[in-house]
Amino acid sequence: MNVLIISPSVPYPPAFGGAIRVHGIVEGLRRAGHRITLLCFAEDSAPPPELPDDVRLLVAPLPQRGKSARLRDLLTTRQPDIARRLYSATAARMLTELLERERFDMVQFEGIEMAYFQPIVARIQPSARRVLDQHNAEYALQAAIFKIDRRQIKRWPAALYSLMQVGRIKRYESAMCRSASAVVYVSDEDAELLRELCAGTPSAVVSNGIWVDRYAEESASPFTDAQRRQIVFTGKMDYRPNVDAMLWFTESILPRLHDDVHLTIVGQKPHPRLDHLRDWPNVTITGRVPSVLPYLQHATVYIAPLRMGSGTRLKLLEAMACRAPIVATSTAAAGMNAAVREVIQIADGAEAFASAVNALLDDPARRQTMTDSAAGRVAEFYDWSALVPRLLDLYRQIGLEV
Repeated sequence: MNVLIISPSVPYPPAFGGAIRVHGIVEGLRRAGHRITLLCFAEDSAPPPELPDDVRLLVAPLPQRGKSARLRDLLTTRQPDIARRLYSATAARMLTELLERERFDMVQFEGIEMAYFQPIVARIQPSARRVLDQHNAEYALQAAIFKIDRRQIKRWPAALYSLMQVGRIKRYESAMCRSASAVVYVSDEDAELLRELCAGTPSAVVSNGIWVDRYAEESASPFTDAQRRQIVFTGKMDYRPNVDAMLWFTESILPRLHDDVHLTIVGQKPHPRLDHLRDWPNVTITGRVPSVLPYLQHATVYIAPLRMGSGTRLKLLEAMACRAPIVATSTAAAGMNAAVREVIQIADGAEAFASAVNALLDDPARRQTMTDSAAGRVAEFYDWSALVPRLLDLYRQIGLEV
């Protein structure tokens, strides 16, 4: 097949959640012998050194959209904010020119943010199959954000914004799913939330995954203080669920932990709401790093104190592949299959989460048992070699020769 994948970011290197998923799909399809073109957004148009020679990359500049534009769209359109976040006339023109000169068997849209390109593809190449890869059940995520924000008076303006967005996102997701040739969900839970919006559209659950062999090589420790036990969290740190997780953890859980622990928050674009943590002696915020693997491989305990979100957590898969013992909320572990959930310590509420972390810190033998089991199960259930065939089966259902 000749495949075009439209992604919010360049998936090489696979540095954070969404990029890791797109990277896995691209690698799976190219290993299956398909021709891949990527249309992505980035600040730098130069191809990354990790990009394979047989993957063509087209880069559109990241659109600049300030608060005034967001407010205008909120008041003058019925579209959700997420539909406009990466709207770009330049990217639309690039796509139009590409479709006018080259035929594609399939165009895959990575996330609801990219779905606004669907009408362009339908108009210029109506025979091309259009597949929407739903990285999240976005309306449900926005509803969860509303429930968190309404608990604090200072967050009421944000809660009002979220409340206004829920209905808009739900209508938009429904329209985009129904106009696609097929829809991909990342978990059974997301499928249950979205299938009623996508009635009649062929679909499949293809969870997030990793190429496990990428995590095998041991890295040197990034930590300089050998006397402290290292608690690690990773993620794109301007992503609301990750910001909320770290604010809740540092305010309500970290003070309950043993005195010798140190928290390292690893990930690009730390949100300004986290800036005050830079002054804490037991917290480090790294920003973007070349690789998260050294932090995962040398973590004493990996934490996922998420209170909102959906899908299968790529951060948990990476931590398991790196043999890091995990404490996670039930929200963070949702979407994982039962065999994998068994090797994650699940705890909800600040007191229970802190107790679970302290218990693991005090029990090296249990940490070893957990990580040995987790590494085997992530390889069995979440390696892309086991997941790509599900994607190919969906493509066959919509008439593609794979």
